[in-house]
Amino acid sequence: MSTSSQMLKGLLDGSLLALIAKGETYGYEIIEKLQKHEFAVVSEGSIYPVLMRLQKHNLVATELRKSPNGPKRKYYTITAEGEKELQLFKEQWRQLSFGMNSILGEGDEQNAKSEI
Repeated sequence: MSTSSQMLKGLLDGSLLALIAKGETYGYEIIEKLQKHEFAVVSEGSIYPVLMRLQKHNLVATELRKSPNGPKRKYYTITAEGEKELQLFKEQWRQLSFGMNSILGEGDEQNAKSEI
C-alpha cells in the first residue's frame, strides 16, 4: 500500500460522511463526486466497505430503490449520529491540518497570502 493510499484510507470515513451530508446519494455518484474533488485514486473497492461500516455504526441510513437507468440503487443519507461524527471529524481535521501545515511551512505561506 502506497503512502498516499494509507493517508487516504484515514480520510475516507470523514470524506464520505461530508459528501452524504450534502444530500442523499448512491455509491457510484459518491465516486464521481470524490473524483471531482481530486480524489482520483479512489475505487469502488475502497468505497463500498467504508459505506458498509458507516451503515453498521448507524452513521448513515440506506434505502434500496429502483433506478431509472438499470438495477436498484442503495441511497445513503446521514443520520443524527453521523452528523455528530462528521462534526468531530471536522474538528480533528482542522487541528491535524493546522499542525501539518505548520510543520510543512504551508501555513506561513497561506498566512502571508491572506495578509496581502
